[in-house]
Amino acid sequence: MSTPQLVVHRDKELMAQAAAARLITKIVDAQATRGSASVVLTGGRNGNGLLAALGSAPARDAVDWSRLDLWWGDERFLPEGDPERNVTQAREALLDRVPLDPARVHPMPASDGAYGDVDAAAAAYAEELAAAAGRGDRAGVPAFDVLMLGVGPDTHVASLFPELPAVRETERTVVGVHGAPKPPPLRVSLTLPAIRAAKEVWLLAAGEDKAKAAAIALSGAGEVQAPAAGAYGRSRTLWLLDAAAASELPRSLYPPASA
Repeated sequence: MSTPQLVVHRDKELMAQAAAARLITKIVDAQATRGSASVVLTGGRNGNGLLAALGSAPARDAVDWSRLDLWWGDERFLPEGDPERNVTQAREALLDRVPLDPARVHPMPASDGAYGDVDAAAAAYAEELAAAAGRGDRAGVPAFDVLMLGVGPDTHVASLFPELPAVRETERTVVGVHGAPKPPPLRVSLTLPAIRAAKEVWLLAAGEDKAKAAAIALSGAGEVQAPAAGAYGRSRTLWLLDAAAASELPRSLYPPASA
């Protein structure tokens, strides 16, 4: 378990730009070291804002996009191409504009695909992750270089909502979520064990509506009541916030220097 580190930016635009630059550096370093990189994407306004910033970043072409594996932390169980699906939004924000290897892009199954229910879709994605995991990788998933998560106003991450069964899961790496408190009710999500197998976990929060969630998650709350508190990486856990989202943090947690 890594101790959370905080970086607070002036506003959400600067946060997205700085996070994009940080991600480019991580991908390039991983590709230089191992030949490839593995990243887990998140949806929502902050995740899509980061992807849009990445698309316009001056250093974008430093990435060898053909040697990048992309996964998702969660997905809405909706038909392929639905505008509410995270993968649809990611394609619009960035993915359709860079030369990715289609075989290395791993969206979660859609509701109109080969798997007729959300639990079968989750099991299939778990199998795909296990097939990509190396011999030394933990929890039956690849050792992701960076796993990004948005933080909801209720402290949820991925589709792990407070008190619901999915946040209590300790064995499976992917679960079907039933009865999510925000629509749609059916989702597919990585579990906390899968999230914690990542080398680095980055949690993104911007806006006043995220301030209380950030304060709760970073102040010792339990992961069942505040799932964001249970999301951490093996070597690094990084909270990337704007000033509004950091506004309710205890001063003891506030970083001495911010960008």
